[in-house]
Amino acid sequence: MMRIEVKATIAILFCGLALSLPKTWAESGSAVASSTAPSNTVRPGSTGNHAPKPVRTLSEDDRLSVIAAALDPKVRQHSARDCSHLVHGIYERAGFGYSYASSSDLYKGVEGFQRVPRPQPGDLVVWRGHVGIVIRPSRHVFFSLMTSGPSIDDYQAPYWASRGQARFFRYVKNDPCPGCVRSQRLD
Repeated sequence: MMRIEVKATIAILFCGLALSLPKTWAESGSAVASSTAPSNTVRPGSTGNHAPKPVRTLSEDDRLSVIAAALDPKVRQHSARDCSHLVHGIYERAGFGYSYASSSDLYKGVEGFQRVPRPQPGDLVVWRGHVGIVIRPSRHVFFSLMTSGPSIDDYQAPYWASRGQARFFRYVKNDPCPGCVRSQRLD
């Protein structure tokens, strides 16, 4: 009975997500423009004599691939040792691999992700000691490994708020600056 409820919940979430994504992106600006816009990332030790290379992040289709991989029961069962392994497996399944990093390392900032002030679907939501994937930012919905197993929750719920300020990170496609630190302090 529980399995049927979980599958139904996932199906409803996926359908609701498909219907709500264009509205969500319209509220935050053009999805394509915001996902491919250059960033002012600076290489460590740079003298400022060279213009920073543009940073490309996930497109609308890429973000949907990440969400589809998150909602795929095969991925969840295969890579659910802990939250950071689950998220790593989901990104790999969607075709966006990165070197595995613990949630604590992700919170500090790692190569392949840039910190952003407002999340989009497919971005990481990270606390010290926990990570998930943003599914629907307009409703604060994220997917992660919870005590009851892979599930969704509200990242602004009291439990998550008690863990401290969440940080959001966006995947960087074709990282033009291997070894550069993409995390910027937004506190």
